[in-house]
Amino acid sequence: MADYQLAIETRTDTGKGVARKLRAAGRIPGVFYAGGTSPHAITLDPSELENVITTSSAGMNTLIDLKGGGELDGKLVLVKDVQREPIGGELLHADLYGVDVTRTIQVSVPVHLIGTPIGVSQDGGIMDHALREVECSCLPTAIPEELRLDVSELALGASLHVRDIPLPEGIEVESHADLPVVSVVAPRVEEEETPAEDEEPAEGEGEAGADAAEGDEASKGDETKE
Repeated sequence: MADYQLAIETRTDTGKGVARKLRAAGRIPGVFYAGGTSPHAITLDPSELENVITTSSAGMNTLIDLKGGGELDGKLVLVKDVQREPIGGELLHADLYGVDVTRTIQVSVPVHLIGTPIGVSQDGGIMDHALREVECSCLPTAIPEELRLDVSELALGASLHVRDIPLPEGIEVESHADLPVVSVVAPRVEEEETPAEDEEPAEGEGEAGADAAEGDEASKGDETKE
């Protein structure tokens, strides 16, 4: 049994109109699916699901027991995906994935960095956390909340990769081992603009010079005539 529960109801009607009516009544549409079974259209209270996602330290990787929904009652699920309102962020739809505690599944696990790289503290570098989640395979009951990676010895110009992440027992990483997770890079220096030696004269300078030269020639001509 999971630490969190979620009350659901099955539904037969689908479509945008049905979804609008559900949201007006304080509920949202969703889908339950699992390997080898047909998907089930469901409804649920978005505030209950939001409470699970935000209060559980595992977030979307939290195991949830379904309550209600006929044959779905007692099913163990993960929140596979959610849709949110673009501006306010309110939940609009949820996909719940049924899991078997005896079978491994693939989930995304966040990478948490520990410490301050010496390339930052001593050499003034900038830490670039490029990969914040990695794909892992494990049993549903063994999903880690996070994977911790110590970066304190990371020097300027150096990187740590997926292969460098210490793994708890029973966890296998599916992401490519050579993917960079974090690097320390030199700060970007802006070059000062300096005029080139062969830079062309600004607009108007050439004409003024030509006029002056013509004036000198004219003066010389007058002197000769005198």
